[in-house]
Amino acid sequence: MISIKSISRYISGFVFVFSGLVKGIDPMGSMYKFIDYFTAFNLDALQPLAYILGVLLCTAEVVIGFSILTGIRMRIAAWGLLIFMVGFTPLTLYLAIDNPVADCGCFGDAIHLTNWQTFYKNIIISVFVIIVFVNRKKYKTLSSAGNEWIASIVFAVAFVLFTQYNYRHLPVVDFRPYKTGTNIPENMIIPDGAPADEYETTLIYEKDGNQKEFTLENYPSDDTTWTFVDSKTRLIKEGYKPLIYDFSLITPEGQDLTDIVLTDTAFSFMMLSIEFSEADRDLIDQGVEAGLECLNNGIGFYILTSSSPEMIESYSQEFNVFFIDETTMKTIIRSNPGFMVLKEGIITKKWADIDLPAKKELPGIVKDSFPVKRDNGTMMLILIMAGILLLSFLTNYILHKFLKDTQSL
Repeated sequence: MISIKSISRYISGFVFVFSGLVKGIDPMGSMYKFIDYFTAFNLDALQPLAYILGVLLCTAEVVIGFSILTGIRMRIAAWGLLIFMVGFTPLTLYLAIDNPVADCGCFGDAIHLTNWQTFYKNIIISVFVIIVFVNRKKYKTLSSAGNEWIASIVFAVAFVLFTQYNYRHLPVVDFRPYKTGTNIPENMIIPDGAPADEYETTLIYEKDGNQKEFTLENYPSDDTTWTFVDSKTRLIKEGYKPLIYDFSLITPEGQDLTDIVLTDTAFSFMMLSIEFSEADRDLIDQGVEAGLECLNNGIGFYILTSSSPEMIESYSQEFNVFFIDETTMKTIIRSNPGFMVLKEGIITKKWADIDLPAKKELPGIVKDSFPVKRDNGTMMLILIMAGILLLSFLTNYILHKFLKDTQSL
């Protein structure tokens, strides 16, 4: 029968591997989450470190989880588990109480938890972590310290290379609302009778030098001795929110052409650049040339950006340019520039900047993208996770069976 210390080991290892993996699949998403934290805690000076910290965090989680699952360097890995939980559990309690960041990002965009759910999750995981830590000296060592360190380092390097691949290209699994195959209009629909957001308004009045707060039901509307000072409104209950609620395309003249673009039955090739000033100029030029090739083949070409009007003035005179919210842009594409194809409001293709096909081949690829081949991201995630678990047990077997040298810690 499996002992409680073994169950605790496998649960702790699995959770840490999964948590690190889903963040490593989307390292730019991890970077954005660190920036959210730095902004919330007035640590804007640390924003240049956001990407490095994101990669280090997810790598540490995966390597600790891998070590726990395989049984290599168990004493050190158990300390790693404990340090993580001691550090993050109080932080998630603070986030739950004060709510400076709406989603802690512990599972990236794969699973969204409220801050209270995250705190309760950490309490539960902490039970298993404490059991592993208390029993850390009872787990058998597999091989010499040198062999175990080599296995850990090789795995860590491989995972960092994996995160860099996802950074340079698009994430191998897209957890966001704008994955390939998404029908944007369908995901913007709010069902009839869906609950709306509920707000509480507080009115502040002053009388004889003393201020007092009132609600909309009991404020002194007929008492002229009170003077209105200020009002505060806060969200007390969030209503129904569709999967996509912030997609809008605004022309430089201020026209909202979202519906026209989303109902277009023709193909639309789009170049997306959050900030033109931060994008590689050669890649922008390549995108424009590709767009011109599409126009010559009867495919629409649009430029979507969050840049200032001055930055895109030369492009807006020649092409159809739309302004789009910066956060929405970051959610749609993890590349600057990035490229997307729409037809009837459905995303049929997405590319990172360096993956854009040659301009002569592009029109044919665009036209062949419909009917769309849906993103099978869930299966990909399962396969990657299964691969890591298999690698963990294979590493355990090899170290125990073939490399059982002089034991040392």
